[in-house]
Amino acid sequence: MLSDRRQRVLAALIEEYVARALPVGSRTLTERYQLGVSPATVRNELSVLEDGGYITQPHTSAGRVPTDFGYRAFVDDLLKTGIACDDERSRHVVEQLRSSASELDGLLEKTSSALSKLTDCLSIVLAPSVLNMRIRQITLVSLSARRALVVVVTEDGQVFNRQMDFSEDVASEDLAAVQRLLNEVLLGKTIREVEEGLAQGMYEAFRSPLVRMALDEVLSCLQESDRSRAHRLGIGSLLSKPEFSQSESVVPVLKALDDDTVLLHIFDEAAHAGDGPCIRIGSENADEALSGVSVVASSYGRGRAQGVVAVIGPTRMDYSRVIQAVRIARDALGDA
Repeated sequence: MLSDRRQRVLAALIEEYVARALPVGSRTLTERYQLGVSPATVRNELSVLEDGGYITQPHTSAGRVPTDFGYRAFVDDLLKTGIACDDERSRHVVEQLRSSASELDGLLEKTSSALSKLTDCLSIVLAPSVLNMRIRQITLVSLSARRALVVVVTEDGQVFNRQMDFSEDVASEDLAAVQRLLNEVLLGKTIREVEEGLAQGMYEAFRSPLVRMALDEVLSCLQESDRSRAHRLGIGSLLSKPEFSQSESVVPVLKALDDDTVLLHIFDEAAHAGDGPCIRIGSENADEALSGVSVVASSYGRGRAQGVVAVIGPTRMDYSRVIQAVRIARDALGDA
C-alpha cells in the first residue's frame, strides 16, 4: 500500500510518461508538477518506488518509466478515488451515436469509430453472438427467376443478408410460400435451437428441397455473420505509437486480436467484471502476445444480447480517458 505522497509522485511520473513517452527524471517532476515536496524528497520517493517494483530505470543515466505493477497501482487508485466525468458531454456523445444509426450494425460501427477517436487507440466492439439471438423475421426477395436475397432480422435489430441461387426457375409465389413457412416455424427460435431440432428430425415441414435449401441459406447467413461480429477500428493509431514502430512488436498483437479465442477470453473477463471495466495491463493479459499492451473492456447489454466494447493500446495509455470512453460506448450500446 503506497502512501498518499508516493501515490502522487507515481501518478505524476505516469502522467508525464504517457504524454511524452520518455523516461522521467526527478527534476522534470519537481519543475512541472506541484508535489509540495523538495527535489531531494522526490528523488528519495522515486528510489523507494523503484525498490518496490513500481518504476524502473531503463539505463543508469536515464530517468524512470512505470512498470506494469506501477500502472496497476495507479489504475486501482484511479478507480478507487473515482474518475471525473463530464456527464453532459457523455450524454451528448451517447445521443449522437444513437441518433446516427437506425440499425444495430450501424451503431456498432459508429461506436467503434467514436471509441477509436476518443482514445487514439485500437477499438473493438464485439456484437452479441448471433447464435444466441432469436429470429424476428425472415424475408426472401426474388431478384430473378433463379436468384433470391435472404434477409434475416434478429431480436436485437441486427440485419443479415445472403444471395441464394437456384438450379432452375422458381416462381415468386413459391418463394413467398417458403418465406411464410420459415417464419411460421422459426420465429422466436435461436439458430442453436433450430440446429438441435433438425438433428432430432423435428421439422417435417422442411422435407421440400426448396424449403430445405432456403433454411440452409438462413443458417449459413447467421453462422458466417457470427464469425465476423467484431468491429475493429484504429489499427493506424496503434501503429503510430512509438512502442510499435517496429513490426516485430505489433505483428504478434494484431495476430492475437484476429484470433477468436483471444476475443472470447476478453469477452468472458468483461462479462464477469460487473458494472466496472475489466482492465488488463501488459503481463496481466492471458495471451503472451498481448504482454506489451493494455486492454480496457466492458460488457454491454444483458443475457443473450450481451456484447463487449474494448480499447487496446500501449501500457502507456491515458487510462482515465480510456475508461471514460469505454463507459460512454457501453452506455450508447446498453439499451440499443
